[in-house]
Amino acid sequence: MDTEEFALPRSRAANERLHALIPGGAHTYAKGDDQYPEHLAPVISHGRGAHVWDVDGNRYVEYGSGLRSVSLGHAHPRVLEAVRRQLDRGSNFVRPSLLEAEAAERFLATVPTAEMVKFAKNGSDATTAAVRLARAVTGRPRVAICADHPFFSVDDWFIGTTPMSAGVPEATNELTVAFPYGDLAATRELLDRYEGEIACLILEPATHSEPPPGYLEGLRELAHRHGCVLVFDEMITGFRWSEAGAQGLYGVVPDLSTFGKALGNGFAVSALAGRRELMERGGLRHSGDRVFLLSTTHGAETHALAAAMAVQTTYVEEGVTARLHVLGEKLAAGVREAAASMGVGEHVVVRGRASNLVFATLDERRRPSQPYRTLFLRQLLAGGVLAPSFVVSAALSDADIEHTVDVVGQACAVYRKALDSGDPTPWLGGRPVKPVFRRTV
Repeated sequence: MDTEEFALPRSRAANERLHALIPGGAHTYAKGDDQYPEHLAPVISHGRGAHVWDVDGNRYVEYGSGLRSVSLGHAHPRVLEAVRRQLDRGSNFVRPSLLEAEAAERFLATVPTAEMVKFAKNGSDATTAAVRLARAVTGRPRVAICADHPFFSVDDWFIGTTPMSAGVPEATNELTVAFPYGDLAATRELLDRYEGEIACLILEPATHSEPPPGYLEGLRELAHRHGCVLVFDEMITGFRWSEAGAQGLYGVVPDLSTFGKALGNGFAVSALAGRRELMERGGLRHSGDRVFLLSTTHGAETHALAAAMAVQTTYVEEGVTARLHVLGEKLAAGVREAAASMGVGEHVVVRGRASNLVFATLDERRRPSQPYRTLFLRQLLAGGVLAPSFVVSAALSDADIEHTVDVVGQACAVYRKALDSGDPTPWLGGRPVKPVFRRTV
């Protein structure tokens, strides 16, 4: 594996073209070329299963597919068949399609902890609708977000809390407060401090570590005692933790929950689900003030809902969640063994649930390091592994994982050399990769 010879001239030209036309060069900041080593950000031509090809003709084993959305693998035949069937029948009408009822029934059968569901196109629509609904039913202005979870929405109530808060009025920012994950005492103190002001607690029920025993149950009790709505953001945990999400796995039922990503296997569909009493406030069968909950022109495109139904059927019938865990466990064990064998087991660290693995790249003092991440990513790319994370898809084969582990081992050998020299700069090939959330370019 020679990173000096590895180059992506067509991708480099395509990135210039993208930046000339699209702010940031991509429609999602996490897909930006600043997240990859300089001049080594592949522009994708196509994908199939667990593999993608760039415009330079290179094939990669891909992880984190579609930012965790393509969990069955690219161009999954069962999903494509369902989509094609609907495309011939029309995708959007002036009145609801019967498919909308069928998709809702399928979703609520898969996530039985919810009583009603409304579909949209992206996760931010769903989480913001949950926040608006919570404010409406409680009459309270403030939103409490979990400070340890990286992303909830592109909308002002969340983005104003990040380093990229430009354009968000300070008055809006003041309405969002934060609580730490796993710390019930701190959350109780926050609720006491803003007694009667907090409309909802919103969090991912789990991330890179399991919730402490009794935590989610305690949080639910706290929220209800203080009259708050408990919202689980299941964009990532939905389907990856269990078919019914983290709430199904841990047995803790939130008032509202949001799903997306894996729900459509790459097709645009998200969902807001929850208790009937709350969800009906966005409907026509109640006596209170109306809530503009979700109203999206493309929210119920028939082909996207058909994709979601096919995904749910595939998950249940083929045991996809269990397969994701098996694949992730094999990958995590292999990466850890490869890193340890090269003497960098305390510097290249795999974390998270087996179905949702990420990795940390640590420097000589075991601190997170963007330069060492750059070095690691360059070596992976040159070895045919595209891995901003180690999040698996069900399309991965044992051979794919074995190849990945082999490439990781070679990357770790270079990592060791950099650690020994005390300076990774000679192996970066340019500027380091950058975090998504930063105040300036």
